[in-house]
Amino acid sequence: MMNCSVKLTRLAQLARLVAVTITLFIVTGCTSLFDKHVEWETVEPTEYPVLTAVGYAPIGSQMGANDSEKNIMAMKASKLDAYRELAEQVYGQRINGKQSLANMVINNAQLQASVEGVIRGAKVVKAYPVGEDTYATELQLDMQQVYNIYLSTARPQRVKNVRYY
Repeated sequence: MMNCSVKLTRLAQLARLVAVTITLFIVTGCTSLFDKHVEWETVEPTEYPVLTAVGYAPIGSQMGANDSEKNIMAMKASKLDAYRELAEQVYGQRINGKQSLANMVINNAQLQASVEGVIRGAKVVKAYPVGEDTYATELQLDMQQVYNIYLSTARPQRVKNVRYY
């Protein structure tokens, strides 16, 4: 007798599940994804900022056999540092921090920063020595030029009009 009531309960649950499934098919069958036409239009920003960055590198710390090679390496290093700074402005920095506490006193604090990204369209404005042992490079990134580069690879769009049939 107990076995029979369990079977009836399961049968009632199965009937409810079938009824819900059929109802969902009927409701979603009225709205199809294939019965409309969507028109897209290109979206253009209203203003374009110009970003600047300055990178520095010590000349004396560079690897090189003579002063000329060290100067060239410092020029390259300062340019890379300026690109890093531009990437920070465009993409932001990822900050990871860790602290450990012993006897209610911080005994170890670590902070790690990183940046990752691709910078296209930057131009060197100026590269020059600063003092006796430092080299600096100034970069400029015109975001309108970046936008034009972006348009050549991917066209950003938004919905312009939707027609239902």
